[in-house]
Amino acid sequence: MSEAPTTPLPAWEGYRLWASTYDVENPVTVLDEAAAHELTPPLAGKALLDAGCGTGRRLRSAGAKVARRTIGIDLVPEMLKQGRHRAVELSLAAADVRALPFGDRRFDVVWCRLVLGHVRGLEPAYHELARVTGRGGLVIVTDFHPAAARAGHVRTFRDAEGTSRVIEHQVHQPLDHQSAAARAGLSFDARLDFVVGPAVRRFYETAGMLDRYVQQQGLPLLLALRFRG
Repeated sequence: MSEAPTTPLPAWEGYRLWASTYDVENPVTVLDEAAAHELTPPLAGKALLDAGCGTGRRLRSAGAKVARRTIGIDLVPEMLKQGRHRAVELSLAAADVRALPFGDRRFDVVWCRLVLGHVRGLEPAYHELARVTGRGGLVIVTDFHPAAARAGHVRTFRDAEGTSRVIEHQVHQPLDHQSAAARAGLSFDARLDFVVGPAVRRFYETAGMLDRYVQQQGLPLLLALRFRG
């Protein structure tokens, strides 16, 4: 999360360069974790898919570990390689969220976190998320908040050399998500908006930008949605 005026990289190239430092937290990932914690039901005995898992670090969380089955897919081989290196027990596979390599209704809970802002059209992705979700199962989606984009924020990271990079991001409004999900057969269940506040203050402080933190308090950074299959 930044306001750096850098030419954006295509998502695939950006995440390839980000892979080695991806597990370093930033304001958006901290809020994403809070959103998933609030929206995800107890996972004991459930099958969990993380669609767009990156290095699989979210599947290493305590909640995910008690699930009956956990699988992560990601489009970027470098991300998966990092994940396998750090936790060989993870079940990770290369795949596109718009063409999931699973049969119908295989999962009780599906995460698709900070992924859909990198696809232009939402409907193919929501069709696949709905298809692999069991009846009564949950699809939990997070996205960079459109209000943050309107305020000039962009998706950034630092690569292994410490260079600041920007990744292309498509701005999807909440109703865009809800409409695409409904057409895929998912019913809207919950929405949360996570804002600049105490949970992310330390990042501004470390960067010497507390004045900006004061200015931006209350600005939505993360959109979180939950749908039912």
